[in-house]
Amino acid sequence: MSKGTILVIGSNGIQLEAQGGGTITIGQFLNETAVPLMTLVAAGYDFVLTTPTGEKPHMDQDSDALIYFANDDAARTRARNFFNNNPAMNDGRTIRSEIEVGLDRFAGVFFPGGHAPIVDVMQDPAAGEVLRYFHKANKPTAAICHGPISILAALDNAREFRAALIEGDKVKAHALVKDWQYAGYQMTVFSRSEEEYAEENVFHKKLIFNMPDALEAAGAKVLNADNFTSYVVVDRELITAQNPMSDHELAAKFIEALATAH
Repeated sequence: MSKGTILVIGSNGIQLEAQGGGTITIGQFLNETAVPLMTLVAAGYDFVLTTPTGEKPHMDQDSDALIYFANDDAARTRARNFFNNNPAMNDGRTIRSEIEVGLDRFAGVFFPGGHAPIVDVMQDPAAGEVLRYFHKANKPTAAICHGPISILAALDNAREFRAALIEGDKVKAHALVKDWQYAGYQMTVFSRSEEEYAEENVFHKKLIFNMPDALEAAGAKVLNADNFTSYVVVDRELITAQNPMSDHELAAKFIEALATAH
């Protein structure tokens, strides 16, 4: 018998705007998606995968690398097989359709990582509705790496807020964050220095904004540990993880929160 069902909100993003023009090819990160979900399934939970369009997320090809699996090829293969072949991973639905069916049946919500959520989820109205429900119901809400940027969708003016971030208009951004449910929460996200490493060594382009700046502009208290070391922050119902190396720790703390939630 299932211990409960987790709502997964993935992204359909595959191209992210870069500073000064052009785009960066991105997607959902393999280990940040598969490892927490495999751990949840092993612990007795089911999950439903949703995205803004209902299509399955695209895997970021840079994430199919041994470095994210402690150089364990068998672990990488298990994750890849899960991402590609797990039935629930191939039964994508729209976020809106699950709202219409009813959110009460979900024990928690999970936002996987990769840069993809910056494109769509962080400004998706349906994702915002989900977040407001889980916040009000005090149900565990977990996000990893760039996944925490998704919780900005709970802003009433998420789309305008994102545009203000891109414009670098801090005054306008600040004016758009009234009544954000997560203001004052401690959380983590991919750090400024980790992003600089990715910009210089992977993308060879600069991002439109960095994640800590965006969350802090909305009123979050962002905490970061050393680059590329596991780090998870729990504040009330929100569980956030800093980077790919935090996948196992995030899964453990999410399951702990699910077990004690009422």
